[in-house]
Amino acid sequence: MKTIRKHQITLLTILLCCAGLITCSSNKTKSRNTNPEVIMDSRQMTEAAKLAKQLEQKGISDQLVLKAIANVPRHEFVDEELRGAAYIDRPLPIERGQTISQPFTVAYQSELLKIKPGEKVLEIGTGSGYQAAILCEMGADVYSIERYEELYLSAKKRLNSLGYFPHLFYGDGYEGLPDDAPFDKILVTAAPDKVPEKLMYQLRIGGWMVVPVGGRSGQKMTIIKRTGEESFKESLHGDFIFVPMQKGVEK
Repeated sequence: MKTIRKHQITLLTILLCCAGLITCSSNKTKSRNTNPEVIMDSRQMTEAAKLAKQLEQKGISDQLVLKAIANVPRHEFVDEELRGAAYIDRPLPIERGQTISQPFTVAYQSELLKIKPGEKVLEIGTGSGYQAAILCEMGADVYSIERYEELYLSAKKRLNSLGYFPHLFYGDGYEGLPDDAPFDKILVTAAPDKVPEKLMYQLRIGGWMVVPVGGRSGQKMTIIKRTGEESFKESLHGDFIFVPMQKGVEK
């Protein structure tokens, strides 16, 4: 009887381990690209890895961020004629007068979030979808809202084709997503003149928002941490230039 029970326990252990591996494999497939037509070629992989190394040399230390920068094909988020500059550390223009942020800025904001895998993160300003892809690579449960319908549709198509499936919404970033709140973290990728109050109250207590605050001449990267039902703590983290955050929606 002891021998039979031992074999039964061993078989059960093997089955449970196999089930765990299948689950992990399934989750990875959902978050990572498996389409051979859009995987980076060796040159692009080298360029992305070099970009991540440059950002590390500039002070980015979060390994989740650096790994994401190295894995996300930034050239897929810019126009064909700009792909040669995709892995240079500078912003590039996209549709509707918007930009894909400088990689250092993307990495810096992502590092300030201090994301833990599985955290629920709201992004304000989907844009090209590059920042959303970085957050997905970091293991976040990403919600992202875009005020331009054209950008919302193109970002959704692009992200899905690359194997990323964040929750995308067409709407006013100033309103946030109250029906899906609270969020562990909120990331704002355009600059409001002052911190949007409605977004502050969509944070969970203990969560925080990273947002560039200020006028067209320049902004301060700001962290707003919710410390209680009606209490918040603010800290400043350097000077940046972002496009202005606008209210409402546009086609």
